[in-house]
Amino acid sequence: MTYDALAGREGDVLAVVSQSGPTVSFFDAASHRLLDVLEVLAEPHELCLDPARRLLWCTHSYHGGYYHANNGRRSEITLLDPDERRIVDVIDLAPEHAPHGLALDSTRDLLYVSVEGAQDRPGGVVVVDLATRKPIGRIDTGAKGPHWFVISSDGNAGYASNKEAPYVSVVDLRTGMMTAKVEVPGSEGLAVSGDGGEVFVAAPYGSFTAPGPHATPGIRVIDTTTASITKVMPTGALTFPVHVTTTGRLLTGELRMEAATDSQLGRQAPGRLTVFDAHDHRPLGGVEIGRFPLTITSSPDGRLGYVSCVSSSTVDVVDLEGMRRLARLEIPKRGEPGAHGLAYVPRQEP
Repeated sequence: MTYDALAGREGDVLAVVSQSGPTVSFFDAASHRLLDVLEVLAEPHELCLDPARRLLWCTHSYHGGYYHANNGRRSEITLLDPDERRIVDVIDLAPEHAPHGLALDSTRDLLYVSVEGAQDRPGGVVVVDLATRKPIGRIDTGAKGPHWFVISSDGNAGYASNKEAPYVSVVDLRTGMMTAKVEVPGSEGLAVSGDGGEVFVAAPYGSFTAPGPHATPGIRVIDTTTASITKVMPTGALTFPVHVTTTGRLLTGELRMEAATDSQLGRQAPGRLTVFDAHDHRPLGGVEIGRFPLTITSSPDGRLGYVSCVSSSTVDVVDLEGMRRLARLEIPKRGEPGAHGLAYVPRQEP
């Protein structure tokens, strides 16, 4: 049986951040034609779509550089109109700084923004009211991070990965309190299963200038009922981004290194998208992708995967049923880091 994975996507748009652009590029999801490029504040990182208002949220982490090697932390998040391709608003979270991850709670109409800690406070999650666009609270996560933050399907629990800290933070979003620490050897990306029963954590923490990690790379599986690790799904290399599709596939982005260097990003070889069944954890296949995969998303129907690779500054478009790459999008950059955050924007229905 043959099919066209791109059929019926006319009018849908893929938005892509370039960290050193600093830009957000908009592509037609059917033809992959570049529609527009919007310049934004320095160091954009991640994107999150508010579908009810058809607006995109974008974090800005630094004035320049990387985690642990930056020349100053920013405090802004930007609101974008993906249809008119314009900046709607800039919200300053100061004194909070270095916003990274974004998670939307459409039931409560809230946005959760992960922020780095400072001398007088640990890292945490800023709670933003989507209607007023104002911060209304903060949840401490106990580590310098976090970087990525996800929420359970019922919106009651949140999970934060903390890079070099030896645990994932679990928070109760109803009380605004951290309730548990799940031990891991450092952590990168994380994602929640469709039923909310498991959280998938990429571990260990990635370091490019030091010798390889001592812990075995893989996906740690957290049982959300017991807040404990139940399994380690092995991966072929250190993994950064993870993502669960609406069809129950777990997408993981593996880094492959040629050699250690003094560069903060290392010397990257082509990476790999490895796909697992999110229910029984069995591997389903994989595809070679660009250098240093950093963010993954998928189309709403779960048929297409999108992987942004920061070193090659590319986005690979992958047919997840045929397990083949359909296109590679080139994202302009001005410095070392390129393609980063992603968001799929369905067309506006009449």
